[in-house]
Amino acid sequence: MAEKAKVYFADFRAPSWRENLTQKLARLMMTAGFGDIDMEGKYVAIKIHFGEPGNLAYLRPNWAKAVADLVKAQGGKPFLTDCNTLYVGGRKNALDHLDSAYVNGFSPFSTGCHILIADGLKGSDEALVPVEGGEYVTEAKIGRAIMDADVFVSLSHFKGHEQAGMGGALKNIGMGCGSRAGKMEMHSCGKPFVKTEKCIGCGNCKRICAHDAPVITDRKATIDPDKCVGCGRCLALCPMDAICPMNDAAPEILNKKMAEYAKAVLEGRPCFHVSLVRDVSPCCDCHGENDAPIVPDVGMFASFDPVALDQACADAVNAQTPLPVSVLFDKGKDAGDPDRLHAANPSTEWQVCLDHAEKLGLGTRDYELIKI
Repeated sequence: MAEKAKVYFADFRAPSWRENLTQKLARLMMTAGFGDIDMEGKYVAIKIHFGEPGNLAYLRPNWAKAVADLVKAQGGKPFLTDCNTLYVGGRKNALDHLDSAYVNGFSPFSTGCHILIADGLKGSDEALVPVEGGEYVTEAKIGRAIMDADVFVSLSHFKGHEQAGMGGALKNIGMGCGSRAGKMEMHSCGKPFVKTEKCIGCGNCKRICAHDAPVITDRKATIDPDKCVGCGRCLALCPMDAICPMNDAAPEILNKKMAEYAKAVLEGRPCFHVSLVRDVSPCCDCHGENDAPIVPDVGMFASFDPVALDQACADAVNAQTPLPVSVLFDKGKDAGDPDRLHAANPSTEWQVCLDHAEKLGLGTRDYELIKI
């Protein structure tokens, strides 16, 4: 019988002056074995979501500082990182992304370490990483700075998600570490297309394409689907955001691709994972707004196993009584569904990602919860 993974847990109580919440997080991580990782002189990527401007559910910089301080105490060189978004918004290129991070309070002064947008200025600085055993992805497109790091740490805000079902460690790693082209690969079973009303005929897409797929006629581009290989590089270079992915991947396929991207990120180096189950919004922090939490705040979780961590967080959420002023009680939502995450987004199946990640060897859904 396979050994259960260890997942460590601490609640959000801090009634004594002797320890605040970020100190409690540090104690949780050290108890979970974070101090056993050799970080001396090594680059340590701390993968976090900086939050879309307007969203207030994202993790505050204080939590990131607690992790960065632990890394530095062990001789490591930490940096906070994320990759650019596929959609139009406040984080689609590195400059806007950094502006958004600063607006939301992240800076070297508040966190004690620098911020690197892993896939570069336009989201095209990527490393091609083989995925052994991948069912859908043979070569993942991962932000280069993330792959250049010696040690990888994920710091996740655990929440619901309108496509994946839940946003935990595996989503933070898999989707979050994909370059813009990588995100297109996960979201789409097809190829990009051009919104001609936005196109100005600049020719950037034609110049970047190695397969001569874009065709410009009367200063408007179109993409020949027979020539296009779906690499997504044209998306990064379009100045008008006229090139768009076909978001046609079924939720099940999206979740499996996410797990395969996570495998590409994690394989072959020391990794550690932290998830905070608080402000459990029904949708992603990528939105420029956030709805009311669906359940009360639960606590902090840490593990070397991202699959067990996500399972433990999901179980903890599903054990809570739904909050009455939340989407779970809106018309058409079933507040009686014991799976709170599924009830918040009924068209999703979050367990697919965990099942697939387990098959890929990323961890196990069978865990032992250790409370500190």
